[in-house]
Order: sequence, then structure tokens, then C-alpha cells
Amino acid sequence: MNRRSKAAPCSSPARSRVERLIAPAFRWQVAARWYVFALFYLLGIKLLAAVVLRVTTGHWPRFGTDNLGIIPFAIAISTFFQAGEEIGWRGYALPRLAERMGLSLASLALGVIWASWHLPLFYAGGADKFQQSFGVYALTVIAMSVAAAWLFARTGSLWIVMVMHAAVNNTKDIVPSATQAGRGVFGWAASPMSWTTLAILWMVTIVLLMRMPRRLEAIRS
Repeated sequence: MNRRSKAAPCSSPARSRVERLIAPAFRWQVAARWYVFALFYLLGIKLLAAVVLRVTTGHWPRFGTDNLGIIPFAIAISTFFQAGEEIGWRGYALPRLAERMGLSLASLALGVIWASWHLPLFYAGGADKFQQSFGVYALTVIAMSVAAAWLFARTGSLWIVMVMHAAVNNTKDIVPSATQAGRGVFGWAASPMSWTTLAILWMVTIVLLMRMPRRLEAIRS
């Protein structure tokens, strides 16, 4: 009895920390506008980029050939597979970085780490990132990191960030940005669609950074 009573105080704080870490992943009851943001953020930017290219060049960019009807199901299924990444990135790393440097800088720094995590895929034959420009990709991921941090700060929900992550993965190739023949991982050769998307993405990102709370706890709505 004495041993159990002594062990309980040691295990309880650890269990409490784990519960606090994963609890936001189950916080799905957020306003509908945040689901709209999560589902259509990158897709909206890419469609706008396609329109800009049509207006400025007279030609539409290449569109993907995936069946659009299966995308909602793919997002619904893959949302659950984003839990591991998002609990690690936004659930664990982001709050600790934000304590040291503020949320805006933390979201940018985490974007660098997040992009670097995917670097091996740029050398994997058959992957959609094979021999694409890592620099352009990294700038895109850093911008998405800011958007994910902003969404997490506004809602306190990792679930909605998981939805956003799944939506990005499953809608990005509705209008593909990758060049059909990669020209080198550390070069800056990229398609006009990549550069146009990146320009619009960073315009929005600057606005989000200006509206970012300093701490994750600063805003909950």
C-alpha cells in the first residue's frame, strides 16, 4: 500500500502532461469558418494563382487528372494519419518555441524544421518531390507553418490543423506546381505556377504574421 501511494504522485504528473499534449487533437467542435479555412486555404490560393497566370500569360497552367470526387473522402481518411505529425509539430514543438521567441518567430522557425524533415524525399526516385527545388518548397512550407500556427492559436484545436494538413496534401495537385522534369534539389528552377503560388501565399502570410498573437494562449475563439 505504501509503495503504491508513493508511486502515484510520480506517475500522475506524467500522465497529465500526456493528456494535455493530446487533448487538442480531439477538440473538433470549432466554428464552421475554421473548417472552411482549413479545407480551402491552399486550394483557394492555388486557384487564384491559376487565374493570375491565365490573365498575365494568356494560358492556363496544367491541371491535375485526379478524380475530384474522391478528394473529400481522402481528406476525411488521411486527417487521422496527420495526428502524429501535428501532435509533434504544433502540439509539442510550437508551444515550446513560442515561449522562447514568440509565436510568429516560432512558426517561421518550425517551418524551416518541418521543410527539412522532408528533404530526403527530394532524392527518392518516383516521389513527386524528386529533384524539385527544395528552396521553393521550403518557402512554401514555412508559409504553411505560419498559417497552421495562426489557425491553432485562433482555435486551440490540433484537430482542425490536422484537417488542414490533410486538405493540403490532397488538394495541392488539383493545380500541380511541380515541374515535370526536376532540375536539381538546391537550384531555384521552378514552374511559373510554383512562383505565382508562392508570391500569393507570402502576401497572405505577411497578413497572418501581423495578426498573430504573441502566445498560443492569447486568442481562443
